[in-house]
Amino acid sequence: MSKPDHESLSHEEAKRNKRMKWTIGITAFVIFQVVVAVFFVLVIMKFKSPKFRVGEFDVQTLNVGTQASPSFDMSFVAPIRIKNTNWGPFKYDATTVSFIYGGVQVGQATIPKSKANFKSTKKIDVNVSLSSTSSSNLGSSELITLNSQGELKGKVTVMFMFKKTKVSQMNCTMAINTTTKAVQSLSCK
Repeated sequence: MSKPDHESLSHEEAKRNKRMKWTIGITAFVIFQVVVAVFFVLVIMKFKSPKFRVGEFDVQTLNVGTQASPSFDMSFVAPIRIKNTNWGPFKYDATTVSFIYGGVQVGQATIPKSKANFKSTKKIDVNVSLSSTSSSNLGSSELITLNSQGELKGKVTVMFMFKKTKVSQMNCTMAINTTTKAVQSLSCK
């Protein structure tokens, strides 16, 4: 084998190695891009409904009627919490939260239009006054069991482009002790 033949083989082998490196590099780049795209679709672009709840609160005033005329008047500051677990802000419309006792609405609170930032909890304190004049099932019980119900509609925006409408439901049950004037239990679904 002559010297020029040996150099041409070496030159061909170098070209083949260079092409192989480029092919491996491009393949690795494409695989990396696919992995990033799959992560983005499965994690970032997953839209969830924010959690809409009432937190623990202190009863400011509580007046309970007699057994002959069962009734109650109550006021407190309700800490409303909107927990947004999405990777984009949740802009919601104004809504109301109804407080129900014995199947009858005894008061409501208005939640103003606002925004819960991404991966955060929006805290809103609203004044609530409840009044029930014919609480026949109040009787001699030391507990007033209330339900709070509401619906929060809004849009989650991810990357300033992708928007999805989401609805959150509030359904909380709270038991208020009439002797201690404190919330004895609070659970939300």
